[in-house]
Amino acid sequence: MIDIKFLRENPDVVKQNIKNKFQDEKLVLVDEVIELDVKNRQAMQNGDNLRAQRKSLSNEVGNLMKQGKKDEAEKIKAEVQKINEELVENEKLEAEYAESIKVRMMKIPNIIDPSVPIGKDDSENVEVQRFGEAVVPSYEIPHHADIIDRFNGLDKDSAGRTSGVGFYYLIGDVARLHEAMLAYARDYMIQNGFTYAIPPFMIRSNVVTGVMSFEEMDAMMYKIENEDLYLIGTSEHSMIGKFIDQIVKKDELPITMTSYSPCFRKEIGSHGLEERGLYRVHQFEKQEMIVICEPEDSMNWYEKMWKLTVDLFRSWNVPVRQLDCCSGDMADLKVKSCDVEAWSPRQQKFFEVGSCSTLGDAQARRLGIRVKGEKGNYFPHTLNNTVVATPRGLIAVIENNYNEDGSVTVPEVLRPYMGGLEKIVPVK
Repeated sequence: MIDIKFLRENPDVVKQNIKNKFQDEKLVLVDEVIELDVKNRQAMQNGDNLRAQRKSLSNEVGNLMKQGKKDEAEKIKAEVQKINEELVENEKLEAEYAESIKVRMMKIPNIIDPSVPIGKDDSENVEVQRFGEAVVPSYEIPHHADIIDRFNGLDKDSAGRTSGVGFYYLIGDVARLHEAMLAYARDYMIQNGFTYAIPPFMIRSNVVTGVMSFEEMDAMMYKIENEDLYLIGTSEHSMIGKFIDQIVKKDELPITMTSYSPCFRKEIGSHGLEERGLYRVHQFEKQEMIVICEPEDSMNWYEKMWKLTVDLFRSWNVPVRQLDCCSGDMADLKVKSCDVEAWSPRQQKFFEVGSCSTLGDAQARRLGIRVKGEKGNYFPHTLNNTVVATPRGLIAVIENNYNEDGSVTVPEVLRPYMGGLEKIVPVK
């Protein structure tokens, strides 16, 4: 949610930003907010005038009573009562205007950074750089579901019976590799100065609407029936929500945290053969990082954060690339965002394994997170980034460490988390 003062003073900038995100249907919201804002400020001014009149008349009542002029005082008391009634109606009007403004402001996208490429969807994202050589081996690499099946490591049939499409069982050494990646990612982030946390896996609706747009919420979140609770789609939701309605001391910034959680998402989509395996599922596990920092530091943190993901995947022998997300591929709260994509030697293309975003002060403004500064309170900036989300990350590790004999080499840094195991060997 942008600052209404900014919208009031720069309506053309806000409208152009909406056009840059190809959301022209939202242009009308800007004019509606401006009109409602004028009415709201008039109502607020009227309220201030009424309260000033009431105070003046109340003082007069006190003076008249001291002088024994009870009848005159009673007449003025009647005027005060009338003002009180007008104030009640005026306050209702203020509340209605404020709510109408808030509803519209929550739908207006955040102002994107000038460096964001303009484009309609993810097909127009821009590759920035690559890390590691994208190798295609001389031997065939099977579909990841077939590789894992040879280890007796995947059971989607049983998961279909217990939970439905989009769920899975990981078994044996494959499950161990999956957890080894998460454990290593946890320790890697701690070594890089982030505080480890395990957050709540359910959050209330006011936190959901504070951390994401309505469109994202509808597409992603599972709601708990008859409860004001949602299953998280990423631990960023809980981690940023941790600070709702809090005032953070300036000397506590930056706050840098890394969190583990399962994640739950409704979308599954239609992705051909990828639906056979683990690429797009309803439930996965994730190591996340979040930063709450001074506004002037957010872009520096943004650069640091996505590079941490790159270095992590390179330690697993996975070539990756970084793409700048275009305007149409960014959620409404984001100022700037990039994807980290891993190389798939089977498909001979890259696929997304992480996303890094800076959201400016949008989340802080929605959630009421403030910093106590020398010249008053202000909103900090918030950022989030995927350290690793698996099983998608698991696919990248398996494909890029697959051997011609059907085994998978365990990356050296993960071996201590797997009892020293160097290879996963097929059992069929």
